[in-house]
Amino acid sequence: MRSYWLTTSLKLLKCNKNNLWITSVRRSFATAQSSGENLQSTTLSVRPFEELDNKNNNNEHQQRSLHIAVIGVPNVGKSTFINNIINHKVCPTSGKVHTTRKANTAILTTGHTQLVFYDTPGLVTQHEIRKHHLEQSFKSAYRHAIQHADIIAVMQDASNSWTRKSLHPTVIDTLKTYAQLPSLLVLNKVDALKSKRILLDLIKTLTNDTLRSKTASKKISLPCESVGVRLNQRETSWNHFSDVFLVSSITGSGLQELQDYLVNCAKPRRWVYPADVYTDETPETLIVDSVRARLLDYLPQEIPYNLKCELEYYNVENHVVYTSVLVQCPTPRIERLICGESNGKLRQITERVTSDLVEMFGQAVSLTISTMSGGKRNV
Repeated sequence: MRSYWLTTSLKLLKCNKNNLWITSVRRSFATAQSSGENLQSTTLSVRPFEELDNKNNNNEHQQRSLHIAVIGVPNVGKSTFINNIINHKVCPTSGKVHTTRKANTAILTTGHTQLVFYDTPGLVTQHEIRKHHLEQSFKSAYRHAIQHADIIAVMQDASNSWTRKSLHPTVIDTLKTYAQLPSLLVLNKVDALKSKRILLDLIKTLTNDTLRSKTASKKISLPCESVGVRLNQRETSWNHFSDVFLVSSITGSGLQELQDYLVNCAKPRRWVYPADVYTDETPETLIVDSVRARLLDYLPQEIPYNLKCELEYYNVENHVVYTSVLVQCPTPRIERLICGESNGKLRQITERVTSDLVEMFGQAVSLTISTMSGGKRNV
C-alpha cells in the first residue's frame, strides 16, 4: 500500500471551531427524533442543537430568508463564488470542469437574514453527458435546486472571449422552463478585463438590451447607441433578467453589493438552518469531495475522472479530525502517476487537501490518503 501520513500542528485558524457546525441537519435531526440518539454526536461542534434552536426562536418573528440557485455552464466559477460570498470553503473547487457533480448547499446568515445558495453542476446537454460519461444526476441536480429556489442567478464567464457573448442553450432552456422565477445575471471574472466598454457591450448582448431601468440607474451606465450585435439563429440572450452584477470571485470585487441585493430580496419566514451552520453536507462527504477536487488539479487530462475515492475512517478526538481516504486506481500505472517518485506527488496532494480541511473545519486535521489498484493494496 502506498500511503502518506500527514499530521498538522494543533494550531487552529482564525475562525472559531465552535462557529463551524457542519452536519446534515435535517437528516440527523430526523434520525435523532426517531431513534432517540444524541444529535450532538454527529457534529463537529460541542454546542447542543437545543441551544441554537432556542436562540433562533427568540427572533423568529424577525427572520427572513432567500434561496438562490446558482447555475451556469461548467468552470465559470460558481463554487468559488459561493465559497467567497459566504466566506467559508464548503464547495469543492478545482481548475478542471465537472468538479461539482451534485447540488451542494451553502448557507450565509447575516443579521436577521439567511441566504441559502445551491451550487449546481455545470449545465450540460445530453450529448455532453454521453461524451464525458457523466452521471444522469447532472440533469436532475440543477432542476431540483431550482425547484427549491426563490431566485435564479445565472453565472457567465466574462473572461472567455469564445463563449461570453452568448448564453448556453441549456441555460436558455432552463430559464424558459422556470420563467416564473426572477433571475439575475452575474458576470464573473471581470478582473480579467481591462476595457469597460467590453463589459457594457456584453451586458447589452446577453440581456438583448432589455434591462430594467432600475438596474441602469443603480450602477451601470449603458450607452444609448446600438452595439450592432447580430444574433445567431438560436437564442443567445434572455430578455427577463431583473439585474446584472459584475463580480470577481477571486478578488471579491462586487460580492458585497450582490450580497446586499439578495438580503434586500429576502422574504419574511423562519430560517431552515441554525445561524452558525454553513452547509448541510456531512463532514465525511466534504472530506471525500476535497480529495477528489485536488486529484483533478494534480493529475492530467481525463485520469482523475476515472478514480474512485471512498472514506475509510473518520473520527474527532480532542478537537482533532482523524480521517483516511482510499483512492482506487484502474491500473498500477495510474497509481504510480498519483504517487509520484518517492510518493512526492501524493505528499503534495495530501498537504493541499489537509490545508483545505483545516480551513473548512476550523480545527486540526490528521489525514491519510492511500492508493490501490487491481483490487489489491500495493505495498
